[in-house]
Amino acid sequence: MTESRDEWIKKRAYEIWEAEGHPQGRHSAHWEQASLERVAMESIAEKPKAKRKTAASAANGAATRAPAKTATRSKAKTTPPKE
Repeated sequence: MTESRDEWIKKRAYEIWEAEGHPQGRHSAHWEQASLERVAMESIAEKPKAKRKTAASAANGAATRAPAKTATRSKAKTTPPKE
């Protein structure tokens, strides 16, 4: 994002003010709403980065662990049912 956080919030608050029909005395409410939208947008943008780190960490951990032993099943013979 090329614009600063405050610039983005200012523009978004103005858009909200316009959408509501230019009401007087609601500057703080519009600024707060725009701020909350920015926080939500930033948290969404951070989630894929966290998932990639977790996946990479899991892959690195799996490569260093010893392979798990597989359980063997007993091969018991079954008799066919009598007619």
